[in-house]
This record gives sequence, structure tokens and C-alpha cells, in this order.
Amino acid sequence: MENKAFNIKPADRLSLVSEYYFSRKLKEVAQMNAAGMDIISLAIGSPDMPPSQATINTLCQEAQKPDTHGYQPTIGTPELRKAMAGFYKRWYGVELDPATEIQPLIGSKEGILHVTLAFVNPGDEVLVPNPGYPTYTSLSTLLGAKIVNYDLCAENDWQPDFDALERMDLSRVKLMWTNYPNMPTGANARRETYTRLVDFARRHNIIIVNDNPYSFILNRGERLSLLQVPGAKECCVEFNSMSKSHNMPGWRVGMLATNAEFIKWILKVKSNIDSGTFRPMQLAAAQAYQNTDEWHIQANIETYARRRQMAEEIMTTLGCTYDPSQVGMFLWGRIPDTYTDVEQLTERILHEARVFIAPGFIFGSNGKRYIRISLCAKDDKFQEALRRIKELHITN
Repeated sequence: MENKAFNIKPADRLSLVSEYYFSRKLKEVAQMNAAGMDIISLAIGSPDMPPSQATINTLCQEAQKPDTHGYQPTIGTPELRKAMAGFYKRWYGVELDPATEIQPLIGSKEGILHVTLAFVNPGDEVLVPNPGYPTYTSLSTLLGAKIVNYDLCAENDWQPDFDALERMDLSRVKLMWTNYPNMPTGANARRETYTRLVDFARRHNIIIVNDNPYSFILNRGERLSLLQVPGAKECCVEFNSMSKSHNMPGWRVGMLATNAEFIKWILKVKSNIDSGTFRPMQLAAAQAYQNTDEWHIQANIETYARRRQMAEEIMTTLGCTYDPSQVGMFLWGRIPDTYTDVEQLTERILHEARVFIAPGFIFGSNGKRYIRISLCAKDDKFQEALRRIKELHITN
């Protein structure tokens, strides 16, 4: 028995996806750092600033209470749901019933899983943007859905091409993922786009899921929500997250909003997968929604605007072109035509300048001639990264 050879294999679905790019690449970066190379990461969108002090104080105070450590309801605490509804009313002008039209999430990433399980059968088709957040594709694939990409292009300002969508066979499409303000391209949300999406959904009996975590990053104009469109709540779901807007990525607090019936279906899935978030964390998140809006958002804008200038200088030094109207916490730029592929540039920057920048192909084939610079690094790191890249004397 001790020498018996076992032939255990993973589930077939694992052959359909690969390890998340950043999970894999960060191992290499960690090895380089262990060898003393001091890699500066401008690749990951993890805010490096803390939430408000009142938010942290609430977490600490509530965690000291002896009766606050038990299981929590999957639907979330009334305090958090009320704070989320207030946030949507205050910033988007959208009325949500906190008891029936909001579902707190342990981050948006797990929400993608729950929504897909709630609406999509194996073999159903899902519309996914190209370029777009890789998890839309990977989770749908793991769950047996068929991915149908729709193109986002610079020529169309990275907005959906509705004429092209109408020419598709949509008979098996159940779900369409959208993400505005867009990641990775930085294209801002547009009321016209949202209005057309709701019309498209209603005519084709498709559920639109809009991922909306970047409304408050370098966006000085009107904040838009898909749910502002009349009738949107009947056929749409919107995600939001505290990770970006409130500097709380590690807290894993997000939300989705939609009609009460959809919430019931999603909750049926979620309640069989996880339990509620730690109560002190939920109460601290509610505090963050209530007390940090004005100063916190403005402070973030000022910080990211300063870093954005340095990111633009890096782009220019690399000979890349970019749209200066981008919003969000990344800068998306097209590489010079002299490069065969994007990794020819990003790998040189990593190994010679010791700066980690994300290649655009990880977001889809339409990103293969682009790079993405994250604004989530301290000013001194940006300055050092720029100095190192300038020393490469890159010519186009």
C-alpha cells in the first residue's frame, strides 16, 4: 500500500482556465525581490492609502464587544444595507429599497460567481467585453458557459458597438458584462451608452451586469449608474465596491443592486456558498459610506491626479500614446509599432528597469498592443520608476 501509485486527476474544468496572470507573475516578482532586485510594481490596482480614521476606529471598537463575533446573516446587516442605499441615493440619485434591492458581497469578484450561477445554465452564452476584466471570462468558463466576446475599440472610444451586437446571433445569450468607467481602458461611463444597454437588454431578453467600482477615481464630472436609466432595475444588475472608492481592497466589501426578485435568486446561491461578513467590518463599512464621501473622494482625486502625471510621463518616455481623458486608477497606452508584441516591452522594463507594468493582452486580444500602468504606488516609487525607465534610453 505504501508504494501504490495513485492516479488522481483534477476536474476537467481546470483545463479550461489558467492561473490568474497576476497570481503567476507575482511569484516571479517575489523571486526577483528575494534576489535583491527591488522591483517597483505599477501593475496591480490595489489602493495603497488607508480608509478614514473613523472607519478604522469603528472596526476596532466593535471588535472589542464580546457579543459581536458570531455568524452573520448572508443578506448583511440592516446598517450596511441602509448605508449602501444612502450612498446610491446621494451620489447617483437612485432609489433602492435597502431591505430587498441590495445585496452586500464579499467583494465584487465573488459576486461574479453568484450572479453567473443564478442566471446562466451550462451551455448558455455570455457576452464579455474584449478587452475586459479576466474574471468575467474565467468564472463563466469554469461554470460551463460559452464566452462570446464583443469588441471594444479605441475608434469607438471603448464603448460597445451596438450595430455589431445587433448582427450577432443572440438567441442563447443570457448575460452581458459591462464595466464603466472601464477597466482597463479608462473610458468613462456615458448616459447614452447606458440608455442603449437597457434598450438592448429589454429587446433581447438579456441581463446586463454593470461593474461600477471606478466612478470616484479621477472622475470630476457627474457620477453615472446604469440604474439611473428608467426600467433598468427590471433587467440589469449593478456591482459597486468599497475597494477603490474608499481605499478598502483587503476588507472585501462590495454590493450589488437590482430588483427584489433577482436579489432572491442571487441570495439563494450566495447563502449556500458563504456566510455573512464579520459584523464589525460591516458596521465599519457603513461608517465609511456615511462619513468619508466629500473629503475622502477629493483627497483620492488629488493623490491620483498627481500620480497620473508621472504615469503619463512614463508612457511618453516609452513612446506610448494614450487618451488623456481617461478616468480610473490606471493609465492605458498603446505601444509603438516598432515592437513585435507587448511583452517585448514589458519584459524589458521588468528585467532591465526593474519595473513591473501589466501587458494589455491579459485583458483580451484587443489589448495586445497596449500596456496598463496602475496609479497605486507612492509618489517616490513613481519617481524612481520614471528614473529607471529613462535610463534605458528607449528609442522607437
